[in-house]
Amino acid sequence: MLGEILEINNNRVIVKNNSALSNIVNLYVQITDNTNTFIGEIVSLNKETIDIKLNGEIINNKFIYGISKKPALNSQVELLKEEGINILFGINNYVPQKKIYLGKSALYKDFPFYADINPLFSNHFVVLGNTGSGKSCGVARLFQNLFYKKDAVPKNATVFIIDAYGEYKSAFSMIDYVNKDLSFKSYTTDLDSSDELLQIPLWLLSLDDICLLLEVSSKNQISIIEKAMKIVNIFSRQEDSVIKYKNSIIAKALLDIFISGNTPAQIRDQIFSVLTRYNTRELNLDTKIYYPGYIRPLRQCLMIDDTGKIREMQLVTTFLNTFVLNEMNLEMPDGSFVWTLKDLLYAFDFALIDEGLLNDSKVYSLAHELRVKLASIIDSGASKYFEFTEHFTREEFIKNLTHKDNNKAQVVNINLNSIDDRFAKVVAKVYSKLLFDYAKNDLERAKYPIHIVLEEAHRYVQNDRDIEILGYNIFERIAKEGRKYAVLLTLISQRPSELSQTVLSQCGNFIVFKISHPIDIDYIKPMIPYVDDDMVERIKNLQIGHCLTFGSAFPLPTIVKVDMASPAPLSSSCDVSSTWFN
Repeated sequence: MLGEILEINNNRVIVKNNSALSNIVNLYVQITDNTNTFIGEIVSLNKETIDIKLNGEIINNKFIYGISKKPALNSQVELLKEEGINILFGINNYVPQKKIYLGKSALYKDFPFYADINPLFSNHFVVLGNTGSGKSCGVARLFQNLFYKKDAVPKNATVFIIDAYGEYKSAFSMIDYVNKDLSFKSYTTDLDSSDELLQIPLWLLSLDDICLLLEVSSKNQISIIEKAMKIVNIFSRQEDSVIKYKNSIIAKALLDIFISGNTPAQIRDQIFSVLTRYNTRELNLDTKIYYPGYIRPLRQCLMIDDTGKIREMQLVTTFLNTFVLNEMNLEMPDGSFVWTLKDLLYAFDFALIDEGLLNDSKVYSLAHELRVKLASIIDSGASKYFEFTEHFTREEFIKNLTHKDNNKAQVVNINLNSIDDRFAKVVAKVYSKLLFDYAKNDLERAKYPIHIVLEEAHRYVQNDRDIEILGYNIFERIAKEGRKYAVLLTLISQRPSELSQTVLSQCGNFIVFKISHPIDIDYIKPMIPYVDDDMVERIKNLQIGHCLTFGSAFPLPTIVKVDMASPAPLSSSCDVSSTWFN
């Protein structure tokens, strides 16, 4: 017995201090009366009293977080015994398919701590902590604990790790040696690596994906990209089947030049420029124009006479009008054929001459900005990620991503270490959207969960302009809708203050290592109902490798010492002293 209850106020119980023990702060107590067993935590004590915070009740050998009633004043108060600790830490009802080992209790030495698999992995969750606090090692160990089970192998799991620094390959590349039913697959952005190169099939991307790829900065650019993609749908095919559409676009652009108001010399030069670059076998500078009594090539009809006028302007415009289609219903690509970055660039060039864009300096400037970004990708090593020799569907692409040697890969690592932050953010968004769209279109909704683990999540999951321009942010959409389709996010970050508030607020579980920056603390505190001042102090003073867990997967907020990952991710700090004095 610790002592009799002196006062009950809200969720606090003040007990007379009859204990001879002095190191009992943060230990759990049980408060029992005739019919109820309450669990509380010792917050503070002095020589006279012990202050206990009520956490929940034990009902039918199961801990229920939260208080719906208060204990009686004559209840018995004592330190929690081993049986009760086993209930709190998930030891008493361990089932390998339902529980995952997280680590050992920091308060109760050698007591293992288990989380409930379903509420942990069926919700978005976040892992936070300063650099060097142990979060990368903790994440690696968490998934190792999941996949290294001998009595329950999650062979149908699918975990995509967006690996910012290439840390996790070392932690998971040997899982097939642990169990023959498991497999690991690695993609890289390093053009010189022996690993499989990152794949981005353009024909499987939507309009929004291309907008992300080209980092659209204005809503007006969306319609330009849409126009270019519709042109791709035609112009990437054989000319015989699309020549009338090409002719119509070129002819309309030339007719717009004629009515631009420019001088005859300017008009002639611009038409020469357009037809030199954009032409077909039926419409080019050498195309013959027939007129009663003579035949002339188009270039001769554009000559300027002695009066300073284009000699055969009426004849040329009449000729061009024969190519113009009154109705030309262009459609977006449907993913049924392969098209490339160069096809898209060519389509952009056509879009620039269509519908008078050449004569609208503002729109032309926006279109040219997109063209420059696309050309820079084509001219860089990144173009290798978009190169394919054969067509495949989205379903075939996802299957290829998640299979290795015809075996299901449970962990797919995407190493973004060799690309800059800007492009890494694009890749993270595009891949996440591909996986989300795939899951949404699956007829067997939510049958096969997909987990997207985002290392350095603050680099991707930000309060950016996507909502303003596209109408949504893919990570916020997944955060709000992903559970319906079994697409779940795991965010790993050292700077929670840079994360999207919407995404963070949708996370149901938190594994928090040491965070000391006051801005980060102040950012997460109002969004997480479990965090109070006492918990904030614990977060600020955690030891390396220790974390505070709370959320739907954990019975109550608990400090856990996480075991070292084996093998460990490549995330250790530089040993400066050994290097200096070697």
